[in-house]
Amino acid sequence: MNRTAQIGGKIPAQPGARNGSEPVDEDGSEPADSVIPGAGPAPRPGERATVRLRDTGSEEPPRYAPEWLELREPADAAARANELLDPLRIRLANLPGKAGSAIHDLGCGTGSMGRWLAPRLDGAQHWILHDRDPYLLHFAAVASPRSAADGSRVTVETRRGDVARLTPDALAGASLVTASALLDVLTREEIETLADACTGAGCPALLTLSVAGRVELTPSDPMDEEITEAFNAHQRRGGLLGPDAITVACEAFSERGATVRVNPSPWRLGPDEAALTAQWLRGWVGAAVEERPELKARAERYLQDRLAACAAGELHVVVHHSDLLALSRPTGGAS
Repeated sequence: MNRTAQIGGKIPAQPGARNGSEPVDEDGSEPADSVIPGAGPAPRPGERATVRLRDTGSEEPPRYAPEWLELREPADAAARANELLDPLRIRLANLPGKAGSAIHDLGCGTGSMGRWLAPRLDGAQHWILHDRDPYLLHFAAVASPRSAADGSRVTVETRRGDVARLTPDALAGASLVTASALLDVLTREEIETLADACTGAGCPALLTLSVAGRVELTPSDPMDEEITEAFNAHQRRGGLLGPDAITVACEAFSERGATVRVNPSPWRLGPDEAALTAQWLRGWVGAAVEERPELKARAERYLQDRLAACAAGELHVVVHHSDLLALSRPTGGAS
């Protein structure tokens, strides 16, 4: 099973397949600068999963490596839509009671969402971190912030489990649900389950960095569009929504009475982000070749040209994402 995730988001490991666009040394081994675990389709020893969204059995390979999640964290933080925070703050300020906010972070990975959001919100916060990987849950808990924007205390607990099975009961007492780079690795049914849980619990959802299916590279190349189309097709394998996820999520939350806002949250990668850009390129092209093997020869040349431009500081990339804020009708007397 080749379940996928966005390169602008979380990148899957694939069993038994090399990235067709990666160079190899003369002895057939991969050079030291090949894809970081979790940053492309090729499997790597010792990879660990962040979120496994379905109970598919022990044969499912690990999905994401902490090295990739750490490499992309600064770009994620710079990209997220700050414009969505004011309406969120207003909702949280109107919650009944003053005991603080209970925030569920779905598919927390290394905890980057909490490190970004907790210091931007006032008041005491208790974060409940959800993931399938106990190693990353530990990492996220240890590295979580300890104070809010106004100096209030931030506490953390971890829960290991499958976010695709989330129910309103699991969110009882929740003030907010958050996730980063999650929607596009869900199916329509799973997004509807998430919307059911959030609206049933009456809590808002801030769901960031959903892949939009658009990439801009400067300078441009005739193969840019072809690689993009093949990559987007790769994202939709197995019923996953990929770049269609944000539209489906908007519909699902709106149909359940939530007020939905969407803002762009693009990665803007230049010479200062060369390491991330190089890893993104390898994974992006590799996934496209896996989807369309007939591209391999041309894609290898394309990748090497792009990597050379990246190393020379001549390449700029915009990877488009979207952030969604869904304000569900509150329950329990919230205004």
